Amino acid sequence: MASEELALKLQRRLQAQQSDGVEPATGNEPDEKPPTENASSELSAMLLRRQGINEGSTRPRQAKIFNPYTEFKEFSRKQIKDMEKMFKQYDSGKDGFIDLMELKMMMEKLGAPQTHLGLKQMIKEVDEDFDGRLSYREFLLIFRKAAAGELEEESGLMALARLSEIDVSTEGVLGARDFFEAKVQALAIGSKFEEEIKAEKEERRRLELEKKQRRAAFKELQSAFTP
Repeated sequence: MASEELALKLQRRLQAQQSDGVEPATGNEPDEKPPTENASSELSAMLLRRQGINEGSTRPRQAKIFNPYTEFKEFSRKQIKDMEKMFKQYDSGKDGFIDLMELKMMMEKLGAPQTHLGLKQMIKEVDEDFDGRLSYREFLLIFRKAAAGELEEESGLMALARLSEIDVSTEGVLGARDFFEAKVQALAIGSKFEEEIKAEKEERRRLELEKKQRRAAFKELQSAFTP
């Protein structure tokens, strides 16, 4: 392993410097390490940590937990589940990322093949950590940008959003610019529906009350004629 060999070489170099007991003439205080030695020590520690992670003897640092349901509230749970299913379907390497070749296969299966430069541009547009691949969060950003009208109509990402099997039309999301307007309209329709149900209940209560009043009046009239 190249990283293991480099780490061992750096260790030997540091041990040799310490055994010689020679302080480089850098103008630093006696107890202060020279800059080159500090850099070597840091690089050595990084390589040893990476080696430990690979061997399972060192635990990797915990990354911030990503919760799509709280971060992407504009989508329903079903939509997010569908997006996750699609992401995992094309993550053939099962490493939690969609790389350039996996994106190429995805676009071909969706019927919208892209050039090599086109694929790189697709990734670049949502690649927040600049690692040249799509994480699950960055994949969700595609649909957010499409819904908010932030993608070019003829772009590869817009084609991906439109050709995906994810049914977003029920939420008023068609990858168009009227997403948020449609959301407001959907809420208005829901509110109107609730008002209609409330009016029907009020009408039933009124009819029931009138019926009771007629029965009471009839009984009162009947008792007046009863000896």
